[in-house]
Amino acid sequence: MKARELFNRRVPVAEQAFAELVLWEVPAPLTGSKHRYKYRLAFVVAGICVLCYDNESSKGDHKHVRGREVKYRFVSVDRLVADFFEDVKRWRDENSND
Repeated sequence: MKARELFNRRVPVAEQAFAELVLWEVPAPLTGSKHRYKYRLAFVVAGICVLCYDNESSKGDHKHVRGREVKYRFVSVDRLVADFFEDVKRWRDENSND
């Protein structure tokens, strides 16, 4: 099996913010992961990535939050996307100027 892209989209969130979601199904799990997906979900505000979930080879599943790398427990693609958007909402709530 060749790697195949399942989705690659940019979702506007606000005037100066967007989410970029990229997911591939790969022939075998990446080092550090137990599933056959390669992903990068990023939340970008005013040109700066403020939140990112990814599973680069050898690091396994993790997320970048407030300049820290934190382990992430991958359950499913649906849960991954839901968790990411929950964190986006939390970031927006904590950083709103309202």
